[in-house]
Amino acid sequence: MVQPESDDADLHLLRQISEGTARATGDEFFPVLVRQLSAALAVDYALVARFVRGQPGRVRTLALWAKDRLSEPLEWDLAGTPCEEVMRGKMCHHPRHVHRLFPDDRPLVELGIESYLGVPLLDGAGRTMGHLAVFDTKAMPEQPRTRFVLEIFAARAVAELERLQAEEALRVSVEHFRQLFDEAPIAYVYEDTDTNFVSANRAAQKLLGLRPEEVAGTKGLSLVAKTPENLERLRPSLAAEQAGEALAAIEVELRRKDDGRPVWVQRWSHPEPDGKHTRTMLIDITARVLAERDKARLQQQNRYLQEEIKTGHDFDKIVGRAASLRDVLAKVDQVAATDATTLIFGETGTGKELIARAIHDRSRRRDKPLIKLNCASLPTGLVESELFGHEKGAFTGALDKRIGRFVLADGGSIFLDEIGDMPMEVQVKLLRVLQEQEFEPVGSTRTVRVNVRVIAATNRDLDQAVAAGTFRADLFYRLHVFPVRLPPLRERCEDIPALVWHFVGKFAVRLGKPVTDVPFDVLARLSSYHWPGNVRELENVIERAVILSAGPRLQIEPEMLRGTAAPAVREPERAVLAPPSKVLTLAEVEREHTLAALRQTNWVVEGPFGAAKLLGLNPNTLRSRIKKLGLTRESGEA
Repeated sequence: MVQPESDDADLHLLRQISEGTARATGDEFFPVLVRQLSAALAVDYALVARFVRGQPGRVRTLALWAKDRLSEPLEWDLAGTPCEEVMRGKMCHHPRHVHRLFPDDRPLVELGIESYLGVPLLDGAGRTMGHLAVFDTKAMPEQPRTRFVLEIFAARAVAELERLQAEEALRVSVEHFRQLFDEAPIAYVYEDTDTNFVSANRAAQKLLGLRPEEVAGTKGLSLVAKTPENLERLRPSLAAEQAGEALAAIEVELRRKDDGRPVWVQRWSHPEPDGKHTRTMLIDITARVLAERDKARLQQQNRYLQEEIKTGHDFDKIVGRAASLRDVLAKVDQVAATDATTLIFGETGTGKELIARAIHDRSRRRDKPLIKLNCASLPTGLVESELFGHEKGAFTGALDKRIGRFVLADGGSIFLDEIGDMPMEVQVKLLRVLQEQEFEPVGSTRTVRVNVRVIAATNRDLDQAVAAGTFRADLFYRLHVFPVRLPPLRERCEDIPALVWHFVGKFAVRLGKPVTDVPFDVLARLSSYHWPGNVRELENVIERAVILSAGPRLQIEPEMLRGTAAPAVREPERAVLAPPSKVLTLAEVEREHTLAALRQTNWVVEGPFGAAKLLGLNPNTLRSRIKKLGLTRESGEA
């Protein structure tokens, strides 16, 4: 009959401790456990402790019940204490005289602890995590049920410790991945299937112009650019997400929430198993899209400009049938098919650039650019930088890196106008490019290789320049591979009528003037003029005449052509007249021509009706020319 009473007592004891700890978990569990153990086993003290992390010889209480209250957490070294053997993985029971057995354990001695019972807390792998112990100021006889109860709740404590460790590991893992998520360089968004944002990492916030507090209230669709093609691309992806399917990446145009600027992204989405959310990755491709658009725009501009050039400057149609011009065009056809360096000689205004473009347009490089540089239009110190580029800080004022004209012309052609004015120090580098097709930008030791065809032009006598030492003989011979001499307009007077009609038609359309007829006396005067400025001067005169003509007939004012008169001849059909016997010097022509323009505009230099406009000059250039020629209104234009 005794045994059942003992069993009932054990069950009651287990029930008492179990019911007391059943509702407690986590940090609440261990205080409740030691309190219940103390009360159920009628002992003054109960504790549960674990190793201090990183200090295997030291423990810290998770909870300590001391008589009638919870004590503050304690830490102590295991050596010389009854806990030392328990933490080695063994149950330890001292029914009496504990303070005598462990005299170095000062707290036990001071408290007068008589008895001690402790059991280790072993994890699934048999490793000691901590220990559970009860001790008292009175003796604690050997009782199997006490050990039994202590072992059961030691297992319960182990389960709670392992759960807490798992939670801590999960928290650390979540925090780790949250940091990875927040700090990832790629934009990530967690959203529901209606595109309402749940969270977004910093990269996504930066990309989309969102403040952290705005993320949860943002609807993804509100950031989508409302263009038909954009919505059409996005619609299948959203439908697939709602159906729980993932599609391949799509390109979408978005609008930043803060300033509305456009952003282009590649969008990947992966629906969650719950069917309510999706993980979305956004790759910023704005730079690529803008570059592609710029490229397309530049290609379109290039095509447009090519057509504009052909229309406005007749680069595909060179007007004239004179034998001397036909000889030039035959040479153009011969040299265009090769990559030979070409040197074009001709007076100012004879159309050297026109011939250079004709060579390029008829060559295999026609699809690549023709880059030009007037060597006389830049200060000496900038010619080298313009041709070959420079590094940042290469010289005073070099605030940024610059790409030179030879790099821009790579694969195409470069036209060096007024090559006779190129500085001697730059001639050395140009000679190397012609020989080796390589150079170093200003301020750099990096060698740049290019594949460029060089077309040069000059109105100077380079033989004399070589003799005078202002032009390198070796560069001259490299440029003089295939010389082309352009005849001045006075040597092909038979082309003047055709040029006149050509320019009249062009400017009549451009200026909106109804000029459709060129009287014979006007054509005769134009054919009799010596044209020191060649075709360019003729073009300027016709443009000015079209502007001044009040009706359909072209009118040439006497001051436009100095020193000429209509010859007394019978009117042929647009006849070509011989040039006059007296030819003015170039300086005289320049003076008279400038003076005529000033008279015609009442000495107004700038503006749409000023002399600079008529002469096709920059107003500052014209002012310099007036000063150089000594022209003054007050002195009777002397």
